Amino acid sequence: MTHEFKEIIQQAFLNQQKGIQNILATVVALDGSSYRKPGVQMLLSSDGKITGAVSGGCVEKEVQRRAQTVFKTRTPKVIAYDGRYRLGCEGVLYILLESINLTPKFLKEFSSSIEKRIPFSINAHYKKEDEIEGNFGTVIQFGKKSFTFSNHFKPTVNNKFLVFTQTMQPLFRLIIIGGEHDAVKLCKQATLLGWEVEVITSIKDPKQSSDFPGAKSVIAQTPDLVELTHINQHTAIVLMNHNFTYDLRYIIKLQETDPSYIGILGAAKRREKLFNELFELSPDVSDSFLDKIHTPAGLNIGAITPEEIALSIVAEILSVIRNKEVFSLKKITGKIHT
Repeated sequence: MTHEFKEIIQQAFLNQQKGIQNILATVVALDGSSYRKPGVQMLLSSDGKITGAVSGGCVEKEVQRRAQTVFKTRTPKVIAYDGRYRLGCEGVLYILLESINLTPKFLKEFSSSIEKRIPFSINAHYKKEDEIEGNFGTVIQFGKKSFTFSNHFKPTVNNKFLVFTQTMQPLFRLIIIGGEHDAVKLCKQATLLGWEVEVITSIKDPKQSSDFPGAKSVIAQTPDLVELTHINQHTAIVLMNHNFTYDLRYIIKLQETDPSYIGILGAAKRREKLFNELFELSPDVSDSFLDKIHTPAGLNIGAITPEEIALSIVAEILSVIRNKEVFSLKKITGKIHT
């Protein structure tokens, strides 16, 4: 949910520059089931606009209505929304509403954490009651530095308050190696999910940032000279070169890294040839590295067009990083999220 929080902070900053008041709504507890889980947030603005969502669209207007007292008094409160008689979800949401003001020091630390891909934590102090005002609020922890959204909020550690804590991981990173039409479609799909996309194209056919809307960077480089750094479980790599030799050279290079997923476009019969040549050139290749390679990349959903293929690849990456076996949800009889 880091990308959602980032969008909220960006919009809150823009509003603040215009003199528009902001209220942060955070789901801090849930009894039963709901469309979204505790930790999800949205921004309510005094001009009536909403950034983000805490449900599938059923709760937002009610939260906005009940937040009007916070706009007037600046006093935080917790509200309960019972969806058992109004929604398809059989649950009660507890939502913290707090006025927020972003300081330059907070914005500097936040931007630094996002750019350097450093996790940070959000701790929301609340009571599990309905329409209750109090010394509630959120503490954002960047290493040893902590910030609150209001100078009036004084976090205390006692049995009177509950604390909901969540860790914001670095934005998920997708490295696309290739610069053709299908790579553009994959970039668009990943951007919609809030992923941080980096594109590496052939040095023989360099592309511009304008060719890949939403990409953080677009560079042209060779497999031998490209620098691949900070690759870990929050990174996926997809090879879309349409060139067997380039794919092989990149796979050899990628042995130095530890991504969560490596996808390679191409027919299934191409896989055996690729692995055979990889074993010849790198006989010490590890089983754990080979397990990360998915080729052909994507789930078998009948994808035909570049857009559909991009969707199947993104879906497979999600299933890998969330450690989920893929099947239709209609086969589930209990909870979807466990």
